[in-house]
Formats: sequence, C-alpha cells, structure tokens
Amino acid sequence: MATGAETTPFFRLLTPVLLLICITSGGTLQLVNAERTWCVAKPSLDEATLLSNINYACSQVDCGVLQRGCPCFFPDTLISHASIAMNLYYQSRGRNPWNCFFKNSALVVTTDPSFGGCTYA
Repeated sequence: MATGAETTPFFRLLTPVLLLICITSGGTLQLVNAERTWCVAKPSLDEATLLSNINYACSQVDCGVLQRGCPCFFPDTLISHASIAMNLYYQSRGRNPWNCFFKNSALVVTTDPSFGGCTYA
C-alpha cells in the first residue's frame, strides 16, 4: 500500500521541469534563468556581405538608431552597423536561431554587445 512518501515516475520526471518554471504574479509562465541572446555579424565578413546584411535587415525593421546623431551611429563601421541591424531583426522575430542565420554570416552570442549609449535590444 502506498504511504504517500513514494513518488511516481511521472512526478520524478516532472520535478526538474517545475523547477525551471516560475509562475509570475500575472499568472503567466516564465522560464527562470532563461538565457538572453543577441545576434552579431561574424568578425571575418567582407564589406559586401556586411552591406547586404544591413540592407536586408533594415528593409525589415526600423534601423533608425544607426542614423548620424543617434546612439548607435558610432563607431561608424560596417561591422558595428551590421551587427546592430542584424540584432534588431533577430530580436523582432523572436530570437529564433534561424533569424540569426543571414546566409551563415552571423553568430548568436550570450554576452550583451551593448556599448556606450547604444543598447542592443
């Protein structure tokens, strides 16, 4: 006869999942310790690929932060502007790995690349 101290196999499997989930006060589920990610251009890219990525990403999302006088204009380099544009696209599409592919010219990173007044969303 079960004493109540025993755990069923289902409960033993469910316990680690429950430890990863926190119910917030609004009643929605949120992963605890969910890792934040950003999309950046690979450092080895050529100028044509960087420009192509900027043009594509900025045709899909608002890249206004890259305009002169805005927080992400400096450094005024293709690699910086491409990374910001690609990340804007990646973030707006739900941070899915396939939204940071850019024909294998991008990397998903776990270190926030924000700098100065430029905050990567």
